[in-house]
Amino acid sequence: MDFSLPLRKIIHVDMDAFYASVEQHDNPTLKGKPIAVGGQHRGVVAAASYEARKYGVRSAMPSKTAKERCPDLIFVPPRFARYKEISKKIREIFYEYTDLVEPLSLDEAYLDVTENKKGMESANLIAREIRQKIFEETGLTASAGISVNKFLAKVASDINKPNGQKTIHPDKVESFLEELPVEKFYGVGKVTANKMFSLGIYKGKDLKKRSLEDLVRLFGKSGKHYYNVVRGIHTSEVKPHRIQKSVAVERTFFEDLFDEQQINEKLESLSQELHQRLQKNNILGRTLTLKIKYKDFSLFTRSITREDYFTSPEQFFNTGKKLWELRPYDKAVRLLGLSLSHLNTEEKKQISVQLKIPFEEFENQ
Repeated sequence: MDFSLPLRKIIHVDMDAFYASVEQHDNPTLKGKPIAVGGQHRGVVAAASYEARKYGVRSAMPSKTAKERCPDLIFVPPRFARYKEISKKIREIFYEYTDLVEPLSLDEAYLDVTENKKGMESANLIAREIRQKIFEETGLTASAGISVNKFLAKVASDINKPNGQKTIHPDKVESFLEELPVEKFYGVGKVTANKMFSLGIYKGKDLKKRSLEDLVRLFGKSGKHYYNVVRGIHTSEVKPHRIQKSVAVERTFFEDLFDEQQINEKLESLSQELHQRLQKNNILGRTLTLKIKYKDFSLFTRSITREDYFTSPEQFFNTGKKLWELRPYDKAVRLLGLSLSHLNTEEKKQISVQLKIPFEEFENQ
């Protein structure tokens, strides 16, 4: 490991089966039972309880497949307002320790506690305190990973799940990474893992034997990432001011849609919902994208970019209809979605950079 880099104390906190755990907490009759958050008939699983995971039920799995794997599976409709409410409480706990919090989603975040508001030396102790406070205030459990960079903290948080934590100390980083199966490296998906297996790369130590040139030739620009992380080099900072780049709404339908009038009604409804979400967060954007998923699961997206911002649901609807007319197929539709990008939030990047400068200057002193 390159110790010329500044050693930081990074915690990755990850809630345990968050959506499903919230439902079990709020409805005690669901405790200990296999549950899936999502639509039973035409949707996908948004989250599965640990009881359901024993049967191989996973998030993003079609609900039909989930029910086949676990006949006793209980489907619960999602309540995103409730999940956001609890997520806000959890983040408030994080901010008691540091302002350097980078949320990845409602249920996980990175924290840089190198310098922290409590003046605590041990990141391990901070993680334990945070998990205890989360449990006391929400009744939910969280897992944590602690190490010298984001990559290692993320990997570590998965090791003692649920309701546990793992610290990878600086002097154990290289030996830990050498024995880590490549499929456990964050950012290595199933396809890449299978390619690595075919090349005789099963663990970090196998990856480490490959030259930088070799890895770039085999995996493109990701090759440099693999070359560095297996040596404990990952310099990405915890970014507390993430810039939102898009806002999306979409619907999976109970029955496939083919009728033009039905499509128009759904587009109008999506346009209204998108507008409400944007208004609530004071966001504007210039690029509208229509997403269509057909009955056979084939996907079509098409975008239009304006010189000025979209400002009304009517503009979303009319533009959405134009994009609909550009579709390549007249097939039954399973899902429709509208998303807006090139947002005015990107104009605020300069503010974020200015806010980060004091921390960078402090680190380099």
